[in-house]
Amino acid sequence: MRKSQLSLTEADMEEALTVKPIKSLDGTVTLPGSKSLSNRCLLLAALSKGNTRVENLLESDDIRYMLEALDQMNVPVERDPDDKTAVTVTGQAGPINSPMEGDEVCELFLGNAGTAMRPLAAALCMGKGKFFLDGVPRMRERPIADLIDGLKQLGADTSCVESTGCPPVTINANGINEGKASISGKMSSQFLSSMLMASPVAKGDITISIKDELISAPYVALTIGLMKKFGVNVKVEGDMKGTPSFSIPSSEEYISPGSILVEGDASSASYFLAGATITGGTVTVRGCGSESVQGDVAFANVMEQMGATVTWAPESITITRDPSVRLKGVDVDCGEIPDAAMTLAVAALFAEGPTTIRNVYSWRLKETERMKAIVAECTKLGATVEEYRDYCVIHPPKDNKLNDNVLIETYDDHRMAMTFSLAACAGVNVHIHDPGCTAKTFPTYFEMLEGITSR
Repeated sequence: MRKSQLSLTEADMEEALTVKPIKSLDGTVTLPGSKSLSNRCLLLAALSKGNTRVENLLESDDIRYMLEALDQMNVPVERDPDDKTAVTVTGQAGPINSPMEGDEVCELFLGNAGTAMRPLAAALCMGKGKFFLDGVPRMRERPIADLIDGLKQLGADTSCVESTGCPPVTINANGINEGKASISGKMSSQFLSSMLMASPVAKGDITISIKDELISAPYVALTIGLMKKFGVNVKVEGDMKGTPSFSIPSSEEYISPGSILVEGDASSASYFLAGATITGGTVTVRGCGSESVQGDVAFANVMEQMGATVTWAPESITITRDPSVRLKGVDVDCGEIPDAAMTLAVAALFAEGPTTIRNVYSWRLKETERMKAIVAECTKLGATVEEYRDYCVIHPPKDNKLNDNVLIETYDDHRMAMTFSLAACAGVNVHIHDPGCTAKTFPTYFEMLEGITSR
């Protein structure tokens, strides 16, 4: 946590953005590109044979860190002067080697971008050279030991500098021949996704198995689907909800698809879907729909359980709620939609009866300690929240009346800022501290919210 709730000062208020009372959200929102897909596309394009034009790339901090890392490693990335969301990557037709000479170390600073840190940590083991991967203080608190352990099993010379099992990470890369690894999938699916994406540029056959359980499995399915678009088929054995194993034979290689369009960010869609559900407005989000490869589109089903009416199209979702239908509290396993589950926490404040958000231990390992952050901010708004290890129960305030003029601490976490802006749908002023933290994934969020707001 960056600050205690009691230490927020007048200066903090001056840094805050006031979201004025929202009567209704109505309109169409075109979503920015998916963060998860943007950074995966950039890495696979860099490892592929041929040039790849990546379109609808998310403009945000996390993507900038990946682009800067590719620049630093001399992977040619041409920016389109007429379209800020398009780049052309010249593939290396194999692993990325360090641009440094001799024993010089290539140092990469990756901010708080897990979608850059983890995939690069795996991919750079496949080439040659010495690397040092680091980030902001919070990145040094985000676990990566399970990934490092898996890479070591494959023969990589890599380690966490500190004993915490978190970055910084050192890599003395000399390629990987072949191997088998058994890793934990309990903390994050990004470790498995990172190893899968790196495996086709190893010299031999790679097999990776999950030894306990796999959380956020839809993100792994997203990774495997994207690898297929770049010409690589991953053989999956076993149930994705159990202890699956994944094989990538040495015959598989990345071939550029020529161009690829990044889907709209389904996690970002959740704020607009929830806003329409809460207010009874009608909102269409464009960029992800029934054909989406992202698990977070399932958030629309949760809103339907609460009382919304959802209409699906291949690339869009439309949502509304009959004002005569009260929102009702739900009990949901959110293990596959942990990012969108944060939005459910605020929707719960408007429901009749308690809402239980289950299987979200991963909240504790994200951009901030999200469980404690959500409990603290919901409590400030007037809710009573029961906190457990991997779930919470939110009891809305009496008559769903939220406290006015609450200053929401965002903990340098983009999703906290966006999620809690929806408290204004209760007809209260909400002050969002450090609104600029949305730059991580959605710099234009507050402008887009304003564009469909009526007061």
